[in-house]
Amino acid sequence: MSSYISQVKALLSAQESLLTKPNAPKAGGNRVYQRWQNPIVTREHAPIHWRFDLNEATNPFLLERQGINATLNSGAIYLNGKYLLVVRVEGDDRKSFFAVAESETGVDNFRFWDHPITMPETSRPDTNVYDMRLTQHEDGYIYGLFCTERKDEKFPNDLSAAEAQCGIARTKDLVNWERLPDLITYSGQQRNVVLHPEFVEGKYALYTRPQDGFISVGSGGGIGWGLAESMERAEIKEEVIIDNKAYHTIKEIKNGQGPAPIKTAEGWLHLAHGVRNTAAGLRYVLYMFMTELERPWVIKYAPAGHFIAPEGEERVGDVSNVTFANGWTQNGSEINIYYASSDTRMHVATSTIEKLIDYVKNTPADGLRSAASVQVRNQLIDSNLDVLKKLGLK
Repeated sequence: MSSYISQVKALLSAQESLLTKPNAPKAGGNRVYQRWQNPIVTREHAPIHWRFDLNEATNPFLLERQGINATLNSGAIYLNGKYLLVVRVEGDDRKSFFAVAESETGVDNFRFWDHPITMPETSRPDTNVYDMRLTQHEDGYIYGLFCTERKDEKFPNDLSAAEAQCGIARTKDLVNWERLPDLITYSGQQRNVVLHPEFVEGKYALYTRPQDGFISVGSGGGIGWGLAESMERAEIKEEVIIDNKAYHTIKEIKNGQGPAPIKTAEGWLHLAHGVRNTAAGLRYVLYMFMTELERPWVIKYAPAGHFIAPEGEERVGDVSNVTFANGWTQNGSEINIYYASSDTRMHVATSTIEKLIDYVKNTPADGLRSAASVQVRNQLIDSNLDVLKKLGLK
């Protein structure tokens, strides 16, 4: 066997060890959800044949020709007994693309399909695409809504001036995609747009995030709501904010819907991200709320504070101090929450419908003042002291 073939086999063998490595629950936690020990998708999970030229004649030193920088912000779906992530894969060239990673368990052994998604373009080509939200809609299609980024031509001499809008595609199998025109709104730029899984008043319902600029929301922001007659030329003529930013909270700078909400007997469960500013820069965390079943735009319960925040090694990466989620799956009562840390790698946290409903219903809302926070905490303390006394533990 030639030395070259041996080197190729060594690359494949090392990756196989990574792909088959079992995951395990992490100790500790808040009992609302279970973190797991290992990231589930990293740049090392990208197939060898995506990165290396394996032809000895054209790559005699077996160098990596097309590197992968990060795997992050994955849409997710449980389909035909498989857990499928539509991963944002970012190359070393800073261009992102979508690729499907598949797992039998949902918590480990994710493998990318042989080829990335070939996403059709509109008449105005995308410079970059990322952060797809998947919605299995009652019309029979799986929709992927994602950010399409292009150069902002209003500022031709500013090479960092960009424009974000909502790209739309649909599929039945995650292999063949039909690209539809971008969403039309009348509120500047759009990020984090999510399609509601059911018709509302006979129309397609969308959660939006209007913003004035590419990074800063400016006077815009908040999670919006709007209806569209069709997804084939989706247009929201009236957009209202249903979950606004708030001073001195986890969402004082901006916030946005994560994945499509999950329907329960109590209402729609929502996972979102909130952003605040710190001396070390922006901090992204995840939070939850519930909306009414018949009026999915009306918030029913809104627990205070973050649901998931970056911990330990999760805090370090390309854009540090970030947790971001745009995908979760439901299999019976089991919920898998797929979140990225610091724009670098993918993780999973697991919970159940029952626990998440209990969390959103019974976690106190934000009183928006320190005195209110102390008051509600003292109520918990006094109640617990009474319980401990009755049990003879105090």
